[in-house]
Amino acid sequence: MKAPIYIFAIFVSSIAVAQPKLADKIVGIIDDRYISLSEVENQYQQYTYQSTAPVPADLKCQILDNFLIEKLMVRQAILDSVVVTDQEVEQSLDSRIKTYSGMAGGLAKLEEYYGKSILEIKDEFREPIRDNLLSNGERQNIVKDIKVTPSDVINYFNGLSKDSLPYFNSEIELGELIIYPKVNDQVREYSKQRIQEFLQRVKNGENFASLASAYSDDPGSAENGGELGFVNRGELDENFEAAAYGLKKPNDISDVVESAFGFHIIQLIERRGDKINVRHILIKPKITSYDISKAGKLADSTYDLIQSGRYSFSLAVNKFSEDEDSKNNGGMLQNPNNGSNQFEASDLGTFDQSLVPATDTLQVGAITRPIVFRTKRDETGFRIIYLKSRTKPHQANLKDDYDKIQQMALQEKQLVAITNWINERIEKSYIFVAPEYQDCRVINKWINKEQ
Repeated sequence: MKAPIYIFAIFVSSIAVAQPKLADKIVGIIDDRYISLSEVENQYQQYTYQSTAPVPADLKCQILDNFLIEKLMVRQAILDSVVVTDQEVEQSLDSRIKTYSGMAGGLAKLEEYYGKSILEIKDEFREPIRDNLLSNGERQNIVKDIKVTPSDVINYFNGLSKDSLPYFNSEIELGELIIYPKVNDQVREYSKQRIQEFLQRVKNGENFASLASAYSDDPGSAENGGELGFVNRGELDENFEAAAYGLKKPNDISDVVESAFGFHIIQLIERRGDKINVRHILIKPKITSYDISKAGKLADSTYDLIQSGRYSFSLAVNKFSEDEDSKNNGGMLQNPNNGSNQFEASDLGTFDQSLVPATDTLQVGAITRPIVFRTKRDETGFRIIYLKSRTKPHQANLKDDYDKIQQMALQEKQLVAITNWINERIEKSYIFVAPEYQDCRVINKWINKEQ
């Protein structure tokens, strides 16, 4: 079975939206589930818009094949009582809206492309996403008990021709230990008093927007009187969002709220369903040079503890590191492209360009001296980088690449299981495929069993 070449998603480009509307019709049926021409065309338009690769001649056939497989999976998932909660659907919707609004240039642009509000877009794609999650759940049911033994891995590897052996570029595994300067208690208390003063001034009748423009430490919103514009749930700091959505009527004012950014007071402007528009005043406790110096000294001391052998890197991470994402992984960085701890040079540069020069000459097993860096919030931090491993470019072999080959063998075994499962279900299902797709090789398995 050929793997899908497109990504199921809810974003259709402005180019696709601009296409003349086609008269819709049914192009595929699995028992009581239907696939429409518009579903296939929308996926085709999305692929051709987003992909830089040549468009396969049978792309629409492959899209229909994937839809038929998904409908088959969904039907069985329901029979097998696969559970997909409303919360899971909403989380997937929110995640995809966030991703594709970023691609479109913001929520307003996404709405413009569709000619619909975000709420209307969500309503349109809620059921397709539920089906996608059900299909994934059934797929996991099929492969959940499949494992590969060492002999399976060896046989798989030995069955590969020399020409088909993958070539692996140099990869490194990196860890980091991060220490952030902390706001001292005096500065924090002073900032809290200032925001409380502004809260009182607003209660005494002063204009909220004017105060935000003059005093807020959020430059992005201060120039707009503190206004953030419409946002959806899940897009704001958790504490800030809870306070903002707790406001009931326009012009209601929150109490003082502490977020990861500092202290706020919030004024509700308007609510539209799950979307909310507020303005705020932020007073951000300032990191002083003393705080930075203190953090730097702690980083130097931590470096000395590791270098002297009193602490291993992982033990030092557990005790001193202040980055929760890497701390929970023993300090090891995770490659977002594949979920592993291995980075090729191109991956590392995309992940964090500053790590490339920091590790170019670092020896395996060594650590860097504390390096000053800037966070995504443009804050100062100190980090110690640890190089756990570095491989040389090479053709795959069992000694160096057992884990990767094991994963390849497992995927091959899973693919066979899913293919067999599909063929067995085809035998028991009513299937219809529109005539214009029946000459496609990838559709043959459906045509031969059509009833």
